[in-house]
Amino acid sequence: MPTVAPAGYKRIATEEAWGPIEIFREWKRVLDSNPADEPGFVALWRNLDPAGTTGFTARLTDLGPNRIAAMDAAGIDIQVLCLTAPGVQVFDADTGTALAADSNDQLAEACRNYPDRYVGMTAVAPQDPRRAAREIERGIQTLGLKGVIINSHTKGEYLSDEKFWEIFEAAEAFDAPIYIHPRAPSPGMIGPFAEHDMHRGDLGFGVEVAFHTQAIIYAGVFDRFPDLKVVIGHGGEGIPYNLYRIDRTHPVRRPDDRSNELPSYYLRRNIFVTNSGVAWAPMVLFAQQVLGVDRVLYAMDYPYQYDIEEVHAMDALPISYEDKKKFFQTNAERLFHL
Repeated sequence: MPTVAPAGYKRIATEEAWGPIEIFREWKRVLDSNPADEPGFVALWRNLDPAGTTGFTARLTDLGPNRIAAMDAAGIDIQVLCLTAPGVQVFDADTGTALAADSNDQLAEACRNYPDRYVGMTAVAPQDPRRAAREIERGIQTLGLKGVIINSHTKGEYLSDEKFWEIFEAAEAFDAPIYIHPRAPSPGMIGPFAEHDMHRGDLGFGVEVAFHTQAIIYAGVFDRFPDLKVVIGHGGEGIPYNLYRIDRTHPVRRPDDRSNELPSYYLRRNIFVTNSGVAWAPMVLFAQQVLGVDRVLYAMDYPYQYDIEEVHAMDALPISYEDKKKFFQTNAERLFHL
């Protein structure tokens, strides 16, 4: 296997997946019941191996030397780890809350075992926003985790609903960025995507998170929480490319709204994007041009996407060394307080 040489900057990969076997076993229980309210979850994970014996499941659960060896081969210095989608968001509130806390304990232990290689994000169960807010505090203050992972919609509900805003309040209070990770479209959205087998990363994931992100903006979340930081992956899920049109066609503001800023204002102030799964120079360069070089971060999307040649491609970006160091290293250090 080819290896990637040091480049003078650290390569910090900021959307790297993992999952504990306990959650996979509970997923299997939900999948076996074939719940009508989670067709996207069923479509994506119906063949899950809950024992963790298959190659892919084993890579997801591993937080030990095998993952470190894969990082070394690809020249990755640090992984920022997040609970893989859909995480705990397919469960009832009590089950989801308990499993989130347990997964955070396991992730924090791995970060202690490999303090120079792993950084973790706090998983929460939005099903109970108050307990989710408390888990953010515990994750950041007690466990030493560095952000929050939300696997997009929760049983078809989105964080733009004000009942979830205790989560935003806690994240802002502890300066913990919220990473909104894709999953299959929500039950009210998935029909035509699944019918045409486009509910995955080719279209469904990106549309789902782009919708969620714009809904948060339009709901006034960033007016209420101006210091809140949100991260989205895969080149910004198409939003940077569509930003001109989004500004031209965004919903008309109500007279009592606190702000008349365009969506692009919040994209450039409150939102960061990573290139997870998109090791493609045109996308990275465009996102940097539209959003600024301080708001675009490197990610690999391990183990869903692991291609050492893509690291070489990103090392070869036609930008200055200073901007490349921001992309690979210093933007992540600043955002996640590394």
